[in-house]
Amino acid sequence: MIRLTALALACCASFSAFGAESARYTAIFGGRNVGHVFVDIDGQRAKVDYDVKNNGRGPTMAETIVFGADGLPVDWKISGTTTFGSKVDERFARSGARATWKDSTGPGKASAREPAVYVAQSGSPWSAQIYARALLKRPDLSMPALPAGTLKLQKGPTLTVQGKDGAREVTRYELSGIDTTPDTLLLEADGSLFATVSPTAIVVREGYEGEEVRLRTLAADWSTERFVAIQREAAHRYGTPVRIRNVRVFDPATSALTAPVTVLVNGREIAAIEPLDSPATPGETTIDGAGGTLVAGMYEMHAHVGQEGAMLNLLAGVTTMRDMGNDNAVLDALVQRIDAGEIAGPHVVRSGFIEGRSPFSANNGFVVDSEEKALEAVRWYGARGFWQIKIYNSMTPAWVPAMVAEAHRLGMRVSGHVPAFATADQMIEAGYDEVTHINQFVLGWVIGAGEDTRTLFRLTALKRLPALDLDSPKVRHTIDLMANGKKAIDPTLGIHEALTHNRDGQVPPGAVDYIDHLPVGTRRDAMKAWVDTSAPGDDAAYRGAFDKLIAVVKKLHERGVFIVFGTDTGGSFTYHRELELYQKAGMTAPEILKRATFDSARYLGEEQRAGSIAKGKRADFFLVPGDPTTDLKAIKRIAMVVKEGVFYYPSEVYPKFGIKPFVDALMVTPAKAVDTPPAAPADAHMH
Repeated sequence: MIRLTALALACCASFSAFGAESARYTAIFGGRNVGHVFVDIDGQRAKVDYDVKNNGRGPTMAETIVFGADGLPVDWKISGTTTFGSKVDERFARSGARATWKDSTGPGKASAREPAVYVAQSGSPWSAQIYARALLKRPDLSMPALPAGTLKLQKGPTLTVQGKDGAREVTRYELSGIDTTPDTLLLEADGSLFATVSPTAIVVREGYEGEEVRLRTLAADWSTERFVAIQREAAHRYGTPVRIRNVRVFDPATSALTAPVTVLVNGREIAAIEPLDSPATPGETTIDGAGGTLVAGMYEMHAHVGQEGAMLNLLAGVTTMRDMGNDNAVLDALVQRIDAGEIAGPHVVRSGFIEGRSPFSANNGFVVDSEEKALEAVRWYGARGFWQIKIYNSMTPAWVPAMVAEAHRLGMRVSGHVPAFATADQMIEAGYDEVTHINQFVLGWVIGAGEDTRTLFRLTALKRLPALDLDSPKVRHTIDLMANGKKAIDPTLGIHEALTHNRDGQVPPGAVDYIDHLPVGTRRDAMKAWVDTSAPGDDAAYRGAFDKLIAVVKKLHERGVFIVFGTDTGGSFTYHRELELYQKAGMTAPEILKRATFDSARYLGEEQRAGSIAKGKRADFFLVPGDPTTDLKAIKRIAMVVKEGVFYYPSEVYPKFGIKPFVDALMVTPAKAVDTPPAAPADAHMH
């Protein structure tokens, strides 16, 4: 969805082109109205009311925009709160060619020597109309952007939409140049915004909500076109055996690297691991591993998979993702495309999302309002081969035991949040196999029975953690339940680090190793606080809360509770940070690598086919120049990824997302043509 806003600094449109009518838009996610964008125009001033709430949270913004005689903004103020509650106070002003601004990264200024577009951090989707109209006046539909980069529009087909005001003709445009993936806009003939669309959500003109399913389907098809094209260029299917020479292999049996060897891939499988000096056979493709390390493909165990995330996780060495909640039809289509090789992505293990109906519901999977419907949802997932179900915040706690029993009867595991007005102890005793998120696990120790965790309170209540005694009976009791019941936990430490440590204008601690490689819009978004820490003592309380969460994970690990590595932040670069954080909880680099590969494969029941590099297993692995057993940061510099025998080189693909590569490409020697020996005479074998 559109997160960017922009202002043109050049005279490229008249005010009459801006339009004099107010506009109202509906935000829809998961088939439900989750918010609005209201635009009121009075002369040369526009006021925008932007409010979205899904899963008990979302942005609330108020914008005031003053337009100059040229129809372009000369003053723009944005205030409000972000998805997790941090405050926004963004300003932009233009006087002639001079522009100044202030956002969460700090102040900035520029003198425009040529037409340029300012990209705001926190504007509403409607601001797409402002810069779309500016770009439409440019012959090449592009313009330099401030603080950096270039905005571009690419025109697509025109389609007819139906609604309360009758039929409208709208044209698809792809807006790119700021974030890793273009945003899809539908514009009317005069350049006004009709909708922003994605496979999972839309913001559409009021009265045309009935087009939601169709537009999301079209958005999925349009997005697929892009990723099919990337796959066509990026996926190397050599059609020969591939000999990867001079590599050391991470062996989970010893948690150490082997001596230098040669690894051969044929088709989808690992054909052999041979001594380094083994001679090649005719017709092989050869890759020089240059003394690097091969590691089996990793498992991102808390994903919400989309096409971009599938590609970027694969480039990050993740060859299996466990989806933890999605639009079921969208996910099914995505998995089919990945499995068919049409687009790139890891193997996907599916979790069936089940939520209770409430004003705070998350609109994924099934949202139910009775125990009977909850059990029907469990059976639906069981009949379609889902690995587990996931129970969410608004579920009625009294229904959980029956849901667990039915899931177990059907051979599925059960994971989930702790439903509001329940405790982790109750869910463990009800039969949860795995608890999702470390905050969900600890909240019962610091909140009262009537406090509602369906809202942001489930995050802000973490401020109470520093005062918690981890040796108290209630803490020991919950940890005993986990250890004695052989339960697992998916802590998602990285998202909690971001929540408690990200501050306006500062590079997040989790992003220091990759932020300079990202597009400007993504970098700026990263340098935002997630929560409001303005009250006295809140900054220290949040930082102390994260220290306490780390200490809890360490206790769980020491007791033998199985720690699952997942992010809930999209994975890829944040997955690498997730792994790093477990060193703070007492795990060693080799232990972390083993958990991210073989242990996760065994947890999912597929260790016979995946999780390590061995003859006959799936050819799922990645190559890094360094030694991740001594420095885990080495996994952040991946030179090659192989998934089922298809080879990808991140240095070739990252530029398509505006990402600067981390390492150079490898040396690949194509197979030489092999002369076919002449056929033997018909009687040659008759002697």
